[in-house]
Amino acid sequence: MTHSEHVAENQRYWDAMAADWVEAGQRAWASTVPSWGAWAVRDEDYPLLPADMKGMDVIELGCGTGYVSAWMLRRGANSATAIDTSSKQLETAMRLAAEYELEIDFIQGDAENVPREDESYDFAISEYGAAIWCDPAVWMRE
Repeated sequence: MTHSEHVAENQRYWDAMAADWVEAGQRAWASTVPSWGAWAVRDEDYPLLPADMKGMDVIELGCGTGYVSAWMLRRGANSATAIDTSSKQLETAMRLAAEYELEIDFIQGDAENVPREDESYDFAISEYGAAIWCDPAVWMRE
């Protein structure tokens, strides 16, 4: 499978599954305490985000509904960019960002090829999107 084929398949899959993730995304956006993965491990127990992100420019790779970007902004990040291949996931993310009045730069694209200059961000994270669906040898360098 070529790069473009697996990106297109990823997009088709998540566009088809997007409605299944709306409710979970809404819960995560509403939560003041980040939690990780299927077991909802609290960030307080296993911190993945710095407690103070003041002044940081951050990016969430494979953002889905964008809740990690919201958590980073709430911790003081200066700006947040969130990228995902799924237009349907991004529709939910943009709706929730507007509802919570948080400004996030959403990009429909591929975490293996972020359309930004190198070293544009102080902090990068992927909870699911890039970690599971992209080639680690490519997205980790990106």
